[in-house]
Amino acid sequence: MEQFDCAPGLRLQAHERVSDLHIQGLTRRLDKLDEMMERLERRLWLTVYGVVGAILAQALQSFVVSAH
Repeated sequence: MEQFDCAPGLRLQAHERVSDLHIQGLTRRLDKLDEMMERLERRLWLTVYGVVGAILAQALQSFVVSAH
């Protein structure tokens, strides 16, 4: 007896392929978002360190001026 593909089986396979492609697309988008968030986080920390550095430099300058 030969096996043959029936229409419901083919529809199920097509649906599975479409679902796999959809999941792959979502995964790629999530990876991109993750990379963008990491870059944004790095920029945020650089900004924070810059502001703290500026405040410390100003405090040190004030200390040096008052010491003279």
